[in-house]
Amino acid sequence: MASEEQAEEREYSPLENKVMTALEDVIDPELGIDLVNLGLIYDVKVDEEGTCVVTMTLTTMGCPLGDMLHDSITKAVCDVEGVKECQINLVWEPVWDLSKMSRFAKIALGVHG
Repeated sequence: MASEEQAEEREYSPLENKVMTALEDVIDPELGIDLVNLGLIYDVKVDEEGTCVVTMTLTTMGCPLGDMLHDSITKAVCDVEGVKECQINLVWEPVWDLSKMSRFAKIALGVHG
């Protein structure tokens, strides 16, 4: 858990911020909201060689859209100037829930609370 807490506290580099912005264009087709606002992206790291590691989860373990999202994420990340490779680190801890969504996503989906 310490590494997840560190990821939330760590400031992103300008390149990592560009990756996060690009990921806002990757829409979950079932919910119609981007992965960032859904709270599915837990961390983004880009090293000096241009390798980007996206640590993320899915809304459910059996999500049938995993392969399609993988391709969309890889394309969005690799389209960012300075990124040469994208690796996706799919995790199940911490478990995703509605509290991870942004205010925008909650309003768009009619979730109250």
